Amino acid sequence: MRPLCQACSRNPAAINCYRGDRVYYRRLCSSCARRGRQLPRQTPLWESAGYRKNTVCDRCGFRARYSNQLVVFHVNGDLRDCDVRNLRTVCLNCVVEVSKSDLPWRRGDLEEDR
Repeated sequence: MRPLCQACSRNPAAINCYRGDRVYYRRLCSSCARRGRQLPRQTPLWESAGYRKNTVCDRCGFRARYSNQLVVFHVNGDLRDCDVRNLRTVCLNCVVEVSKSDLPWRRGDLEEDR
């Protein structure tokens, strides 16, 4: 069955290509692709679980002026594990440092607010 467009949810999605007996579809219909419509923003799992980003980096204490300067880091590396003790707010500089070195954190260091 042909999927619906993810932007307008009315028209069938455009065909991308044929490989063998299989048909691959695009996410948008042809009219939405021509108009330049964007797909709706998906909320991250950590946000839907109730975690909110801090305004300060949990590792170095950097105070961000813009929210894009901070990201949510999963301590155990599993992006589906959205337990509060597994999530940290880290600046972009610390993301590089943490990914290249051994993690200074372990799961359970952080207690949730009451």
